[in-house]
Amino acid sequence: MTESRTLPPEALNEWSAALAERFGLAEGDVPIALILDLARDVANGVARPAAPLSAFVAGLAAGRAGGTPADTEAAVAAVVELAKGWHAG
Repeated sequence: MTESRTLPPEALNEWSAALAERFGLAEGDVPIALILDLARDVANGVARPAAPLSAFVAGLAAGRAGGTPADTEAAVAAVVELAKGWHAG
């Protein structure tokens, strides 16, 4: 018996809200669409396993820069730019 791990959009919103509550984040601190777009761009430009790593690094960089929504957008943009020009090896 295989359990599906695919979440419908409303479940992703619920998961995001649970994460925000657990870590004391405001509703706007978790930009779901921005992070999903980052994951898509990295998966297509680099490799699928690079997507979660890249999302983590973007979050870490944004937090170290100050953690504002603008910091998050700038970190994500930098990761996406790197992914779009990525040539391994």
